[in-house]
Amino acid sequence: MTEWRKSSRSTSAENSDCVEVANLAGTIGVRDSKDPDGPKLTLSPSAWRSLVHRVKADDETA
Repeated sequence: MTEWRKSSRSTSAENSDCVEVANLAGTIGVRDSKDPDGPKLTLSPSAWRSLVHRVKADDETA
């Protein structure tokens, strides 16, 4: 069974718009927590690292 995780910052009732991530057979899966059976984005590990790096960089400049 795949273990989907979301950020610890996503635990409040006011913050229900969350993404979840999981390790999937050599890729990283990303999905909407409100629609777990809906479409999923899959990224290679290097693409995932790039995405996280860019998000963190954008957060620091905001």
